[in-house]
Amino acid sequence: MLRAGMHDLQSAILSWYARARRDLPWRRTRDPYAILVSEVMLQQTQVPRVVPRYEAWLQRWPDAAGLAAASPGDVLREWIGLGYNGRALRLRDACAVVARDGWPRSARELETLPGVGPYTSAAVASFAFGEQVAAVDTNVARVVARIGRGAPRDLLPAGAAGDWNQAMMELGATICRARSVACDSCPAATWCASAGRAVAPPRREAARQPFEEMNRFVRGRILAALAAGEPLPAGIEAARLERALESLLRDGLVRRTAAGLALG
Repeated sequence: MLRAGMHDLQSAILSWYARARRDLPWRRTRDPYAILVSEVMLQQTQVPRVVPRYEAWLQRWPDAAGLAAASPGDVLREWIGLGYNGRALRLRDACAVVARDGWPRSARELETLPGVGPYTSAAVASFAFGEQVAAVDTNVARVVARIGRGAPRDLLPAGAAGDWNQAMMELGATICRARSVACDSCPAATWCASAGRAVAPPRREAARQPFEEMNRFVRGRILAALAAGEPLPAGIEAARLERALESLLRDGLVRRTAAGLALG
């Protein structure tokens, strides 16, 4: 029963993706480096914000060897504004391994690179090397759960993991969204256990600390100031500034030099 209509479901989703997919630059390449850069940048960062930064990044560092040879400070300067700045240094560390040893070609091997987890390794393995592995991010997990036809690997069509993973991500990002479900426009509706019944979860109204009061805000201000060659930001309580600075030093995003503070 599980397999009944599976081929039709797969064909419908892949055909929809071929027609409706967004033209994103990382979808036009099978270069594992370019794909890895895009996947790391897209972690908790919106697509429109990533596109110009991704293109500028590849123009400056077009391959893993170039990024591996860059200084931590230069890498952080290019990254600032994307958030979660430690991602930039882990990406550089991963590229240092690749520049030394070459590209791992399976998801299992890719996961040994610094900062590369199960989702990212599966994405690079399927998009760059054609490995038959499901790349499961938050969007894909939600779509699979709503369709209700088994685990992500059960839905993989033979020989099309790369396109399938992209299609499932696109479906979750544009149609089967967490808080905006468009079943009428969904190519999977005929075979979906939740079609017409998917309910967006209510927004939690729990009090949230304003971003300006969070340590991340102060950390970002410090990094931006150092990147611009400016003094530490004024107008922030000394104790907050010190806490944020100490955390940046511990994380390796800032270092002390004879001349003062410097990036990475």
